Amino acid sequence: MNGRFTRTITAAAADIDELGHVNNAVWVRWIQDMATAHWDAVAPAAHRAAYVWVVTRHEIDYRGNVVAGETVTAETWVDTPPQGARFDRKVRFLGAADGKVKVEAVTTWALIDRATGRLLRIRPEVAAPFLGDVG
Repeated sequence: MNGRFTRTITAAAADIDELGHVNNAVWVRWIQDMATAHWDAVAPAAHRAAYVWVVTRHEIDYRGNVVAGETVTAETWVDTPPQGARFDRKVRFLGAADGKVKVEAVTTWALIDRATGRLLRIRPEVAAPFLGDVG
């Protein structure tokens, strides 16, 4: 499965740490923002109203720095259909100017029923929108 969701992000002054590049906490926020934007872009309204996703794990590899004013192309996708209540999402940030990978991540997400707060098995119709091409 290779459906991808992409966005461009430009680092603001508030995203920069004392070393002069995007702070690690900002990368985590951008990873979450990409997952949320992907869900909002592809999930039917009924699914967005009934379910919420929570992160259970982040694995992040920092490969390069991004400074204020620099733009990255962010992309996220799900490689394989989810099994059970969790699935892994890939996220990658590429420098817009040089095309080099700045950050790569694999995050694990769990599906929660909004009404009960309980973990749910991810049904095929909930997973299907993640597996097609979007942008």
